[in-house]
Parts: sequence; C-alpha cells; structure tokens
Amino acid sequence: MDAPAMPDNSFYSRQAWLILGLFAAVVLFVIPALRLALPPDNPLHLSDYYLLMLGKFMCYAIVALAMDLIWGYAGILSLGHGLFFALGGYSMGMYLMREIGAEGQYRSLMPDFMVFLDWKEFPWYWAGTEYFSLALLKILLVPSLLALIFGWFAFRSRIKGVYFSIITQALTFAFMLLFFRNDTGFGGNNGFTDFKRILGFSLAHPGTRVALFAITGLALILTLLLCRYVVLSKFGRVLAALRDAESRTMFSGYNTRDYKLFAWTLSALLCGIAGALYVPQVGIINPSEMSPANSIEIAIWVAVGGRGTLAGAILGAAIVNGAKSYFTVAWPEFWLYFLGALFVVVTLYLPNGVMGLARRRER
Repeated sequence: MDAPAMPDNSFYSRQAWLILGLFAAVVLFVIPALRLALPPDNPLHLSDYYLLMLGKFMCYAIVALAMDLIWGYAGILSLGHGLFFALGGYSMGMYLMREIGAEGQYRSLMPDFMVFLDWKEFPWYWAGTEYFSLALLKILLVPSLLALIFGWFAFRSRIKGVYFSIITQALTFAFMLLFFRNDTGFGGNNGFTDFKRILGFSLAHPGTRVALFAITGLALILTLLLCRYVVLSKFGRVLAALRDAESRTMFSGYNTRDYKLFAWTLSALLCGIAGALYVPQVGIINPSEMSPANSIEIAIWVAVGGRGTLAGAILGAAIVNGAKSYFTVAWPEFWLYFLGALFVVVTLYLPNGVMGLARRRER
C-alpha cells in the first residue's frame, strides 16, 4: 500500500466540527433518550440488541484509532493489538467478578471457577481488585507497561517491518495460550462472565446500559480529538517523517526510538481503555479475544477505512463489523471468504481505503 499523505488542518474546519458535534449529540443525548423515554412497542425505541451492537462498534472504533496512530502515521504494523484490548478487558473483568460477591453458584466470595478448582485464596495479582479505583489503574497500566517494555527492547534492537509484525503476533499468541490455562487464575477458556453490577449499579438495568453506551461514545470522541492533536503536532510530523524515511530522520538528529515508543505505548493504552468499556457491555471476556485473527482484523479495519486519516479508521471499523454482524447471521459460512476478498480488493484497488476513494472523487 502507498504511504498515506500527511493530514491537513481540515479537522478544524466548520464542517468537521459540525459532524463531530452531531455525532456527540446523537450518542450522548438522542440515542439515550430513544432508549429510555420511548416504550418498547414504539418503532423509534432502540432495543438492547442494537444498543449493544453500537456500543461494541464504538469500542472497536477506539481500537482502530489506536492502530491507525501507529500504522498510518508511524508506519508500525502491529498484529498484536488484540492483546492490549484483552488485557484492558481482563482488568475490568477482575473487578466485575469481585462485584458478584456471594451471588455465584457456590455462594462464595471467590469466583466460581476458583471454588471449582479448590482455590483457598486469591492470587497476589488479584489484590485490590474489589476497588474500582485500582481497577482503573490496572486498565491504564497493564497494557501500557507491557507495551513499554516490549517496545523498548524491540525498537532498541531496531526491529521493524514484517519482523516486528511477526513478533507482535507471536506475543499475543503466547499470552492467549497462557490465559487458556486454568492455573493462571483467569478462568481458563471460559474466562470471566455472569457479571452482576458495576459500582453497585445492576448491569441489567436499562439506565446502566445507556450510561455505559454514552461513556463509550464520549471516550471515542476524546480519543479522536487526542489522536488528531498528536498527529497535527510537531510530534506527529516527526512520526510521519520516520514512517517515510526513518534513516534520514535519525540522521537529522531525532531519536526515532523514543518517538516510536511513545506512540506505541499510547496506542496500547487506548486499546486497554476500549477493552475495559467493551467487557461490561458484552458481559464476557475470555482468551479468544487475544486470538491473532482478531489482531489481523483490526489491521483490516484500518486498511478498509484508510490509513493515516483517523476518520477512516472509525469508518473501516464500522463497515467491517457491520458486515460481520450481517454475514454471521445470514451466511456465517461465507464471512471469512468475504473478509479475505474485501482485504484483497482494498489492497489492489483502494490502497488508501474508502477515505482515499472519497477524496479522489472530491478532487
């Protein structure tokens, strides 16, 4: 694929702010009102199914923005971002499991899978998981610290290109195998599920679901603004320079390792936040979220929407996941064929994705 061009300042145009404002109004006010104020038999009433689906799509859009930040602007293709997404989800899931209390099958304060395995006490890494503030701290620190340590060694060794992609895929696969084991204290292949409450509020209550949806929408808006601020700053221009000519940028006096490490760590942090918002809405987190196939799908979202555009990453996540929701219901056996064909078509005929096509038609 061709390298995407640097963004212009059109993000600050009146039209762009209007679109963003309309999106914020719909997500924060219109949809919650349609969900809570209208009776279920009203045709404008938004069902739990569609509220959940839209909430999931916004979580995926945050992940797509995180991927676009490092791939579209820094030229770092990661095939392991599903790991950071899952780690954020597991950090939130540990808190939600503690919130169940003694309402589980075995009427114990410990999760059912620990009681079933005859565990007598919580592992040390479960300490403090009953406190929401510590859960938030883990959501932020666990993915970002892992990314920081991994990235420091990888960028210090000047690993890049396809080699970096393969190593990130191997990393997420190794963690997936680790979390599948029952003796690690993360629920094995079943993971965490059957959540009851968050901050004392029932997750089954319509008000809680709408609040989680609105918080996810707000997180998506803030993530977009943060990423756009980063890429339009001097830092973002350096990222684009090292993407296009890293050796020349390094010879110009810039420490490219630190620039890539910061973007890589910030991207992992955003993925962890998305995973934490995803879990209470979907109601489950298990090691399948770390599957390398999921990380490859994340890259496809960005490729379909258009690398180096941010808005294209959101659009690509919506297009691919919307198609997935349709195909897995109507023709589940054809979904993977459709996904593969879509990626081939985009690679051959739309190297800059849907946003590139739209810009070409405007010109």
